[in-house]
Amino acid sequence: MIFMKNLAILGSTGSIGISTLDVVSRHPDRFRVVALAAGKNSRLLEAQIRRFRPQTVALADENAARELRARCREFPLEILGGMEGLIRVASHPDATLVVSAIVGAAGLVPTLSAIRAGKAVALANKETLVMAGELVVREAASHGATLIPVDSEHSAVFQALAGQRRDRVARVVLTASGGPFADLPLARLQAVTPQEALKHPNWKMGPKITVDSATLMNKGLEVMEAHWFFDLPAEQIHVLLHPQSIVHSLVEFVDGSVLAQMGVPDMRGPIAYALAYPDRLEGASPRLDLRTVGPLTFQEPDRERFPCLDLAYEALRMGGSMPAALNAANEVAVEAFLHERIGFMDIPRVVEAIMTRHRCTPIASLDHVLSVDRWARAEAQEQIKARVSA
Repeated sequence: MIFMKNLAILGSTGSIGISTLDVVSRHPDRFRVVALAAGKNSRLLEAQIRRFRPQTVALADENAARELRARCREFPLEILGGMEGLIRVASHPDATLVVSAIVGAAGLVPTLSAIRAGKAVALANKETLVMAGELVVREAASHGATLIPVDSEHSAVFQALAGQRRDRVARVVLTASGGPFADLPLARLQAVTPQEALKHPNWKMGPKITVDSATLMNKGLEVMEAHWFFDLPAEQIHVLLHPQSIVHSLVEFVDGSVLAQMGVPDMRGPIAYALAYPDRLEGASPRLDLRTVGPLTFQEPDRERFPCLDLAYEALRMGGSMPAALNAANEVAVEAFLHERIGFMDIPRVVEAIMTRHRCTPIASLDHVLSVDRWARAEAQEQIKARVSA
């Protein structure tokens, strides 16, 4: 028997949220949208309201929420603003599954609210586990919440581990395309433009994640996320460049067997798996035809080209508050790069400077995580000002 799932979607106007609603629209007998939340894109959220008729919506931007109320008076729904609105969506009483797709640290508080409400959470916001993994895992266990990965790499590991004993895992391998600069001469990296960095060869994503893919910080964050999802130490989580983006991750077992999850680079596949889990949806993504994809290649990442990867591994090994500091510094540095205030290779330099200055301490609470986030952002802004004026 198929049961209808009621969905609350955090980040409904972003790339993951839009793809999620595309999957939902194809399966109206499986999913009902009860709540939506976004940042400030009120026009797109209005279109989603008219299409999916949720009970509650929220915008992080209070002014955008007021404008939306004026345009949607004919709909019997609740329109909220600010962080309290995002929390209300995340903990909506009718939601059986919350899709967490807000980009960056802004997703932490509402996602943790969903967990504390005992929801099943389809997690696309990797920063939740990066910043506060120990706290999140503890709260999920305490409140009976289920975490289901949405990132294609973690979804691949999740699928490969189905029915397997975790103590028989030797290592997992997360694959990375290498982004648009995998073969660019090192001497040219500092001069690349935001427009060049946003031309990802395989995936269509938001600007922040696309730049993170170009620096390989995205893969570093995924290493930290995998640590918490699958209870593996850093030494058992490896990264390989795989330019074709067909093999999304591999799991190697102690007997030498390797299971790989493959598929076309289309986020609707892992999204659909998370939404329907433990079932699978027909036609979730285009079929993979191995006859046409050509050779599949793998290689070690060049650490000189991708220093962000080593910074992420270092933050994971240090633990405590260091991953939160790294994440905040990276978000500020990426924004500065997108606004052409710093160069591409200044991103890892800013992150490393903040990590050097940060006094790492054990994570005590959500307030502690948020205070580290604020500190690191302020310090990163100072680092960027110094670089701009130098």
